[in-house]
Amino acid sequence: MKLLPLVTAAMSLSATLLASSTAFAQSLNAEPVHNVVLVHGAWVDGSGWKPVYDILTKDGYHVSIVQEPLTSLADDVTATKRVLGLQDGATILVGHSYGGSVITEAGEDSHVVGLVYVAAHAPAVGEDESDLGKRMPSVTAKQDGAVQTTSDGYTYLNPADFPQDFAADLPQQQARFEARSQILTAAQVFTAPLTAAAWTIKPSWAIVAGADKVINPDLERWYYTRAHSHTTVLEGASHSVYESRPEEVAAVIEDAAEHAVQ
Repeated sequence: MKLLPLVTAAMSLSATLLASSTAFAQSLNAEPVHNVVLVHGAWVDGSGWKPVYDILTKDGYHVSIVQEPLTSLADDVTATKRVLGLQDGATILVGHSYGGSVITEAGEDSHVVGLVYVAAHAPAVGEDESDLGKRMPSVTAKQDGAVQTTSDGYTYLNPADFPQDFAADLPQQQARFEARSQILTAAQVFTAPLTAAAWTIKPSWAIVAGADKVINPDLERWYYTRAHSHTTVLEGASHSVYESRPEEVAAVIEDAAEHAVQ
């Protein structure tokens, strides 16, 4: 008869330990993500992320920047997954412009718990950004000669058009330098259909650059509405919004890090 209180006490202790263990696990899952991986778009390299990088690292985030070869969508996805493989846990994956297509495929990686699109494309499986861009053409797409192609199939933005189209809200000296330091980008990256769409299975955040001339802002809005993204519109921002408005871009990334895992 004296065993009953002991059994009851043991059951109570087990329940308490289980509850404590569950609460501890939940508290771990609720912790904000501290890894961020940044992916650049066409014609530029990862150095443009420095203003955002500086803010995020100051705020305690572990930030990595992918340097894509821009030779094919598959190559750029592989480069991104290579960096994701170096992360020590849950990660927010961020893409600008064409980088949005890259993170849409690479975002299926198990490290990724949330996506952030910054004035970026977000195609679905079987879609490519070239065809989608034709539905809602941008200012740049409508300009004859704005996008140039080399004899071996690599594209670049006409340096005369780059400052006003890509970087209208950056200092002119910086915009002119970026126009001359472009990374030539294989034309095929824009026409490669996607084979995965991580935004269908993972939460996403997005920024519409209200004065974007390289991607039609209405196309950006359409992408993000379809993906049910938490969307921020930055009026007056150019395609270089990640450089010209880094505080606001970093704030969206940090919001994703705080709320992606709950």
